Amino acid sequence: MLLSNAWKTYDADKRIEGFSSYTLKAYGVQAKLLISYFEDANIKTLTTEKLKEYLSNAGNLKPSSMAHRIRF
Repeated sequence: MLLSNAWKTYDADKRIEGFSSYTLKAYGVQAKLLISYFEDANIKTLTTEKLKEYLSNAGNLKPSSMAHRIRF
């Protein structure tokens, strides 16, 4: 499954659960960053190391922004 398809599924699920539009918009921003970084890769190709690399490339973020990116 491509990251973009996973995001659509996740977004739909969270809408059903009643997440606020503000929260979903914030998650959408994080999803777009992730999808762009990995060029909409297949989820099966992602590893813990690749995700750590993605997060380390965002090392200049404020702690609260980094926490949001990790939480997503």
